[in-house]
Amino acid sequence: MAELLHRLGTFAAQRAWTVILAWIVILGIAVGGFLVGFKGLSSSFDVPGTASGDVLDELEASLPDFSGASGTVVFHSEDGAPLTEAQRSDISALAESAKDLPDVADVIDPFDAQQQLADQQQQIVDGRQQIEDGRAQAEAGQQQLDAARDRIAEGQAQLDAAGAQLAAVEMPEEMRAPQLAALEQQQQQLDAGNAELDAQQEQLDAGIAELDANQEKLEQGAELASYAEGIGVVSADGATALVNVSFTEPRLDLSQETKDAVVEHFESTPIDGVQTAISTDISQGVPEILGVGEAVGVVIAAIVLIVVLGSILAAAFPIVTALVGVGIGAMATLAFSGVTQMASVTPILGVMLGLAVGIDYSLFILYRHRKQMLQGAGVVESIGLANGTAGNAVVFAGATVIVALLALNITGIPFLGLMGTAGAVSVAVAVLIAISLTPALLGLAGTRLLSGKARARAALAADREPGAAPSEGRSVKPMTNLRAIITAVVATVVLLVIAIPSMSMRLGLPDGGSEAEGSTAYEAYTLTNEAFGEGANGPLLITADLPEGLDDDGVLDAQLTVARELASMDDITAVAPVAVSDDHRLTAFQVVPAEGPNSVSTENLVRDLRELPPIDGDIALGVAGQAAINIDISEGLQEVLPLYLVVVVGLSFLIMVMVFRSLLVPLIATGGFVLSLFATYGAVTAVFQWGWLADWLGVHNPGPILSFLPVILVGILFGLAMDYQLFLATGMREAYAHGAPAKLAVAQGFRAGRTVVIAAAIIMVSVFGGFIASESVMIKSMGFGLALGVLLDAIVVRMLLVPAVMHLVGRGAWWLPKWLDRIIPNVDVEGSALERRHPVHH
Repeated sequence: MAELLHRLGTFAAQRAWTVILAWIVILGIAVGGFLVGFKGLSSSFDVPGTASGDVLDELEASLPDFSGASGTVVFHSEDGAPLTEAQRSDISALAESAKDLPDVADVIDPFDAQQQLADQQQQIVDGRQQIEDGRAQAEAGQQQLDAARDRIAEGQAQLDAAGAQLAAVEMPEEMRAPQLAALEQQQQQLDAGNAELDAQQEQLDAGIAELDANQEKLEQGAELASYAEGIGVVSADGATALVNVSFTEPRLDLSQETKDAVVEHFESTPIDGVQTAISTDISQGVPEILGVGEAVGVVIAAIVLIVVLGSILAAAFPIVTALVGVGIGAMATLAFSGVTQMASVTPILGVMLGLAVGIDYSLFILYRHRKQMLQGAGVVESIGLANGTAGNAVVFAGATVIVALLALNITGIPFLGLMGTAGAVSVAVAVLIAISLTPALLGLAGTRLLSGKARARAALAADREPGAAPSEGRSVKPMTNLRAIITAVVATVVLLVIAIPSMSMRLGLPDGGSEAEGSTAYEAYTLTNEAFGEGANGPLLITADLPEGLDDDGVLDAQLTVARELASMDDITAVAPVAVSDDHRLTAFQVVPAEGPNSVSTENLVRDLRELPPIDGDIALGVAGQAAINIDISEGLQEVLPLYLVVVVGLSFLIMVMVFRSLLVPLIATGGFVLSLFATYGAVTAVFQWGWLADWLGVHNPGPILSFLPVILVGILFGLAMDYQLFLATGMREAYAHGAPAKLAVAQGFRAGRTVVIAAAIIMVSVFGGFIASESVMIKSMGFGLALGVLLDAIVVRMLLVPAVMHLVGRGAWWLPKWLDRIIPNVDVEGSALERRHPVHH
């Protein structure tokens, strides 16, 4: 590899314009691909096979109107007074015309909905009055029946008395017969009267039974309505109204164009005296990839480069090559957005990495070349050697980062795998540019790369006899054992203390409250929160599977049973049935939790709902809704983190064993990384979840940590940590291989690599830190985590902890079993063999 890179570097230096033109063509192809293939990005994230995904599939099959995405548009009177009739009319007109927008299934006019609710309440009042009137009528009828029965009873008594009297008197039969006939006729009339009264009683009883049934139904409806009282679309003070927009497409398939059309529709027609804000489900767009913060980061990187390299021309090369690499990587990635759904943070990760590693990798080669020129080496010869030595280390360092990023695909989470692949592409491009375009630019620059003073030093060095130049590191002394112990203990304790908050880290996805202050999504979240309560920003959709064969009354009974169960739970403020499938097998409820979608109570509520046994033994519940989806995604990511950590660390451990021909050095490097990783998790938790230093960093609403951030940090920080380990430990190994005692070799290798590693770390921190200025909390937290992670790992672990531990371990650091030494290939990452074959000629 080293020999191949030496030839490539020499060729690039001698045929500079050929290489430069080739990269310009590649950049042109990438731009062309972007112009043809870019189809927009998604602001949604998906984890397949989640519980909420299964519920949405069930809804799509049985209640398709409720399986699509939805969002709200909030209207609020600017003076806080109730919305006027004219303003209400304008809002209703906007809601009605929005129904014609693409992919919009329905738009609910809040005032119509409020009127329907009022009508339903009035129907309950009227129904109760009607039942009360009916009962009064029934009571009057019963009284009339009872009076008639009394009269018949009196007639019967009289008739019985007359009969008894007739029986007591002796008289001829011919005289008794007519009287008996008259009595019998009267008895028949009384019996007929009784029969009629019985019929009327039966009719009255049927009427009362119907009243009872109607009252039971009415009270069931009233009870259901009472559970829904916490759900509103017009605030109690009349100053705020919510327009609900539902879409035909599920959240993950909803295009950015559709969302933009809804935003444009409601924002293009302002209503006098009314503030319009649109919830994050609709208004969340693709965050700005490059802004002022990133520019500042690049400027700081340029200053560091000028200080380290001593000339503006030399400092310009790593930035130019990094920008070219970012352009190619980002354009090439975005060109495939039409083929596969791509999350909005995918290109941002590529840009972050492309800038950071692009500058660093170019710097490593350039620094080596400059050092050799100062020792009197010729330009082309030095470029070839720098590319074969430092370039070889760059290739292996880049390979470690690429392995870590590509391993994101093993998580089984599509958007995360795609992010890793896009990042890996950007790093691969950065490596290729570093080992080809950098030598070409160095070849064009020639000796102009050095300042005037440096050229004079180089000329003096060239005139010296070979070997006359003082070798670096002769005066270096190893640290004392006491200093090594104190350094190792203090560094470990510091990292462990910073890691403490990571024990309480919660994962989630940003909601409207995390959006930039002043943004429409933040305003919508805040206004909804103030007018309708926190839970209105994260309603849950609960499904209930009903038994077979239920009629309308059976469905109502089942709905009431479920609603009672839900309403009895803590942290639920309102429950409303919203739909029943045609086959009466599925019913859906909207449930408003007590707190917002990212609160601990809502997270616990979703878990409690899923753990409920079937209600009445046969009604199983399912939970969906944005809050539930976010929880599922976060849990899915949390589950894959340990597996991912094991795979990444395992693969990279094998690479390091091959590079360093040691077992202990990779173990020390990996242990140090785990410490710095958890310290980074701790700091991120303290700032973004606990709210420490939140005002300084622009975190106005602390909440859960971005659910995929821990996984991303593992992939990127491990790769970058191994970069610095490679550049420091290869120097130590080289010194040890050349005969230096183990402890002295640690000091010599550290002295040789510290300047370039500190410079590279400062550049990385500057570039990543620039993203902290982003308004998007996703990008802000990624920038902070990466910047701090690099700072802790490069300075505390690589510059303090690792050298101290390696000093204490001594010769044991380079021990490798003989059988393993025979098996693994000798990659000679430091290029010692190459230097022997191509010694520097003065």
